[in-house]
Amino acid sequence: MTSADELVRAGIRPVKRRAEVDLLSLRGVVGVDIGEKITAGRRTGQIGIVVSVRHKIPAERLRRDDLVPAEIDGIVTDVVADDVVLHRALFATGADFPPARGAERHQDVLGGISMGPWRTVLLAPPDVSRVGEYAIVGTLGALATDRDGNVMGLTTFHAACVDDAWSIGDVMVHPSRVDGGSRPEDVVGALCRAALSGSVDAAAVLLSRRRSWRPSIVDIGAVTGSAPAVRGTVVRKRGRTTGLTTGRIASVDATVLLDYRDGLCVRVLRDQLRIESVGGMMGDYGDSGSAVVDPDNRVVGLYVAGNTSGTVVFASPIGKVLDELDVDLVAD
Repeated sequence: MTSADELVRAGIRPVKRRAEVDLLSLRGVVGVDIGEKITAGRRTGQIGIVVSVRHKIPAERLRRDDLVPAEIDGIVTDVVADDVVLHRALFATGADFPPARGAERHQDVLGGISMGPWRTVLLAPPDVSRVGEYAIVGTLGALATDRDGNVMGLTTFHAACVDDAWSIGDVMVHPSRVDGGSRPEDVVGALCRAALSGSVDAAAVLLSRRRSWRPSIVDIGAVTGSAPAVRGTVVRKRGRTTGLTTGRIASVDATVLLDYRDGLCVRVLRDQLRIESVGGMMGDYGDSGSAVVDPDNRVVGLYVAGNTSGTVVFASPIGKVLDELDVDLVAD
């Protein structure tokens, strides 16, 4: 039976969708969601449209055109300060890399492990602090197959493709070159599919026939399948940087504005899962691509981005990821 809260959210969704283009065009706005209005740190019990901004600015310092209306079609609004950024990691080649909880080497290819492109990218300020060649690292989340039975590793577009210079066949290594990976010994496969759309940020890496694999995730166990995300569900993810963490799905309606830079510009992702940590961080730079799983070890999403403190992360729904890549999840 559908709860009263879910019925309210269902009624708000079309209003949010109509308004979010205008809201995202306002100064500093980085996200639009559905959630409970908080006033002076207290819950109000009112469900409305939540607008995320990089910094809250007093109304008197904003132009009238940049003010978030108090209500939209009778739906209350709330403005919260919370930036949203991609959670891949960039490291200057030759630099000392900070330690990571999930960057160890594995003989088998499985979910929750460090992975990144062998190629580096040339970056300059303001994208990075200094000009140089940078290596990229993300996380291989789970395994999938195509219609011919070829086994692939799932991760995000921005961790595997990186910029507009990507191409099918780009070599991927585990561990990533940031974490000590080398070529040809640590080649895990080659980029074969990618999707960056209005609701999905994902890529698939065709595994090398030399590599053994298991349909499992480090510290979590065997993947049992996939499932639609349900608000309120406690979920886990295992990522390259923060390892195993736990959170709760707070929303399945998040729309986020993300700066992909590197020739890919600013993109909007809609209908993302918003996941709040259950104690400490949920994720950090380098965890992008992690599979988000429910208590039954079913994958519900693919971790894409988060706030700068890592207490809130966003994931593309796994059903849309599989559909756009045209693959099936490998389960035990």
